[in-house]
Amino acid sequence: MQDEKLKTKTAVVISNSGAKSIKVAIDYKVKHPKYGKYVKRRTQLSVHDEHNQAGVGDLVEVVQCRPYSKTKSWRLVHVVEKAVQK
Repeated sequence: MQDEKLKTKTAVVISNSGAKSIKVAIDYKVKHPKYGKYVKRRTQLSVHDEHNQAGVGDLVEVVQCRPYSKTKSWRLVHVVEKAVQK
């Protein structure tokens, strides 16, 4: 077994409609190659949430893992910050 670091990311939950599944979004800005203006980009990841502990708006930490399905190859490590309920 190789001793390499697993990829971890911090993201915001945008959907938790599936059983044991959540969708998270990672927002970032990238400079436009021609015009130089910064443009917003978003990456959406499907994440395995074994205990259904994350809610919409929560800040979570996810780690890359083996594929659970066609689109899910990330799993929830822990909830960093719970969203404020209105």
